[in-house]
Amino acid sequence: MDAAGTVDAAVLDRYLRGLVADGADALAVLAHTGRGPYLAEPTRDLVTRCAVATGVPVVVGVGGRPGERAGEVAAQAARAAALGAVGVLVFPVDSDPVGHHDAIWRAAALPMLAFDLYVRPYPAPVLAALLAHPGVAGVKVARLHDAIACQGALTAARRADRLAVTGEDRMFGASLMWGAEAALVGLAAAAVPTTAAVLRAFTDQRYADFVAASARLDRLAEVTFTEPMEGYVRRMLWIAVDEGRIPAGHAADPYGPALPDSERERVLSVAGRR
Repeated sequence: MDAAGTVDAAVLDRYLRGLVADGADALAVLAHTGRGPYLAEPTRDLVTRCAVATGVPVVVGVGGRPGERAGEVAAQAARAAALGAVGVLVFPVDSDPVGHHDAIWRAAALPMLAFDLYVRPYPAPVLAALLAHPGVAGVKVARLHDAIACQGALTAARRADRLAVTGEDRMFGASLMWGAEAALVGLAAAAVPTTAAVLRAFTDQRYADFVAASARLDRLAEVTFTEPMEGYVRRMLWIAVDEGRIPAGHAADPYGPALPDSERERVLSVAGRR
């Protein structure tokens, strides 16, 4: 988006197609990195349409707004289904998570990924109950720095025969060794090959390549996913501009903290030698 918060369809289309060309096997849109909870419905529709038009499977983030009602989130999910999404990523809620997911399932009939997010983590019994729901196909685990909680959530997913998805930008390689089978990470909002190389080396059992690729990814994650943590969106936008994915004028993040110019140079210096 530009400084006024306007999304240009042509810029968005080129950006999303570039992610796919660089190795993204599917797209997750309107999630935390995409600032989905802040966007109005016409913009959400535009993003979903552009993503679906790339031809890869698309998962749409739903919910995440303060004070939201299950019916409102269910309507978002139904809209995503109508526009061609293959699944939804459901932002966590504090009140009746199972009932919340059930309402979404009944409205959209799309497979759901539960979201075990570090700012609103699910207690182990609640996560187990979610994973037992027939509409919950898996869980995206994003516990940031809690290795024990990450391990527990991935194990719970595997035990329930659900897809274990890592959202662990700072524990990416480790989370694969702990049982993650897929990745949905903000770090791949740019520098896609850096993330893809780790996942593919591990899947192919090329472990020497996996160690080297993990080291490269960790160096990038160290300068992007750091305090203030919500600044990571702006940092990833800097990289996307540097890679030519988007114009500088469309790299605004009005929802995150301001960051000094010196930090931009530090991020790009690491990104450039990954």
